[in-house]
Amino acid sequence: MPELPDTETIARDLHDMVVGAVVSGVSVPRPDVLREADARGFTEALAGQSIRRVWRRAKLIVLDVDSRPDAAGAAPAWRIVVQPRFTGGLVVDDGSMPAEEHAYRCVTFALHDGRALHYRDVRRLGTVALMDAPRFVAYSGALGLEPLDPATDDAAFSGCVRASRQAIKIALMDQKRLAGVGNIYANEALWLAGIDPSREACTLSPQELSRLRTELRAVLSASIAARGTSFRDYRDARGERGRFVEQLAAYGRAGAPCRRCGRRLVGTHAVDGRSTVFCPGCQY
Repeated sequence: MPELPDTETIARDLHDMVVGAVVSGVSVPRPDVLREADARGFTEALAGQSIRRVWRRAKLIVLDVDSRPDAAGAAPAWRIVVQPRFTGGLVVDDGSMPAEEHAYRCVTFALHDGRALHYRDVRRLGTVALMDAPRFVAYSGALGLEPLDPATDDAAFSGCVRASRQAIKIALMDQKRLAGVGNIYANEALWLAGIDPSREACTLSPQELSRLRTELRAVLSASIAARGTSFRDYRDARGERGRFVEQLAAYGRAGAPCRRCGRRLVGTHAVDGRSTVFCPGCQY
């Protein structure tokens, strides 16, 4: 599933590529991915709207659209909120997309300059929602702190994580506490910080939490610089793969030697039912 660095990469690319473009038409070949609007309402609301901004919130890609030329600084009329989940993605098509790739189109935004913005999803597990500004405020308000936000300092990070009696790995991935962190980067941050993923979050000292926050920010930033992590389906807005997989120290390396102490990394599903990889020698 795309996590914070992957959706941040897509959002930045799309912002550079489509801001200012006018949506001349919308088609919805697979309406089952839509949320908070049916195909007719979705199409009618967005036709003629201009894309003002593309940005990320948690693991979501958000497109602000508005038809008002004087709306700069005001809340947009609509927000298109895309949750790619496992196999979804937004791709800009200049007309050169291979015909076979069109089979997975779920929603297509035709742009005034002849290009198209497709939401593609092989397994159709992702969603595309249409929200007005007040609805988005309520929706976003239910999500946790952004780990890369300067306001998420040691005190804020400790406050949202250390209150949990769950395993620290689970607390890191709780989207109501901390937004955007998934399995890959929880594994990596905990390995970098030298913390056992199964420890109760409430047992971590202020020093350990500060170190974890620092390492989490570092690994997320490094992955953004490498344009995300591609294992299977993730592609950026240009259809390219992320390169951070080459830098992973824990995730996907069960049985390999720890790059810090040399002990064999252990893989388990006991922490949260998902793949957890850690070093029994230097994570405690």
